[in-house]
Amino acid sequence: MIGHLISYARHRTSRTIGLVFAAQGVLFGTWAAMIPFVKHKFGLDEAELGLLLLSLQGGVLIMNPFSVPILHRLGAPAAALLSLAVTAAFFTLPMLAPNVFLLGIALFMAGAGFATVNVAINTCASMLEIRDQIRIMSTSHGLWSAGAMTGSALGSTAIGFGIVPSLWSAAIAVLVLLLVLLIKTDLLPLESRQKEERRTQGGQKFTWPSSALWIIILLSLCTNITEGTMADWSAVFLRDVVHSEEYAVGWGFSAYAFCMAAGRFFGDGLIANFGAPKMLRAGGAIAAAGLLLLAFFPVMPLALFWFALVGAGVSLGAPILYAAASKVPGMAEGAGLATMNTFAMVGFFGGPVLIGFIAKAWNLPMAFALIGVAAIWWSWNALSVKNS
Repeated sequence: MIGHLISYARHRTSRTIGLVFAAQGVLFGTWAAMIPFVKHKFGLDEAELGLLLLSLQGGVLIMNPFSVPILHRLGAPAAALLSLAVTAAFFTLPMLAPNVFLLGIALFMAGAGFATVNVAINTCASMLEIRDQIRIMSTSHGLWSAGAMTGSALGSTAIGFGIVPSLWSAAIAVLVLLLVLLIKTDLLPLESRQKEERRTQGGQKFTWPSSALWIIILLSLCTNITEGTMADWSAVFLRDVVHSEEYAVGWGFSAYAFCMAAGRFFGDGLIANFGAPKMLRAGGAIAAAGLLLLAFFPVMPLALFWFALVGAGVSLGAPILYAAASKVPGMAEGAGLATMNTFAMVGFFGGPVLIGFIAKAWNLPMAFALIGVAAIWWSWNALSVKNS
């Protein structure tokens, strides 16, 4: 079961792609750890902080379609490296911004860079899978999850030891920039075989999704609404519904995130053995079970197992759907992936808002149950995705 992980580590280009995924995750996790500092620095209340965070989300959403011509002009490897360097710089600026206006601009630019890295490096992973007939997408996403957890943990620890947040963020940015310089000679050669194909696609534009892409988009909405719900509402659920001890309110997300990362590390092997559609179907069923059990049996310590089930179920959703979107026929390089990612981000960022309205109208367990029903739909329709 771990043979594919050994192969991944030994394959020079896949290892390089994994480092980009991990570096992107570290940047995002570091920013997440710095949010309380930014809130305190500018004296923001919860509503003001929520509006400020929309700047980051807006950068992601608006930049997704524009990432396609960037990939077409530079090639996916060069676009991934350049945008990772730009993102590292802009993720440092929020800690240095003198006012909220400039902070919002810095976050918007960071979100734009983040979106371009996301589309470019997922395209690189798909290119390598096709070129060398290997599977690396799930493991790569697992490295992103591991990077995000590491960045968040180290950032929080650094602040706890009294390190100035701007200095810590700058140090992380410098390390990422050094990484870009170190790995460019390993990643850029991946582009050589794609130049001719990209020239033949020169007249293709970012088009309205085909029927094949629409089913991928709808499934990605289900998986990303689930991910967004876990990120934003797991602690609230444990505190207000399960009535857990204060020290344990973060344990639900930890259980979820751990199983999501573990599922992604084992995912390439599972997908190779059972096929992507079957694994996507199984994941939907497992996530639905976890969500419905949370809704109807919200008691400790069982709730932690239910969160773990959701993490395991959702773990392979993004890797499978990113791979499938990047291979939709008749679309320019990166176009299918960028289109799907735009809708996916709507689900990830907009889903938790929807959960809030549903919880206010009924209650939070009912909102979780409805997301569970969406996971059942995802499981039922998973076989519509072609084996990737």
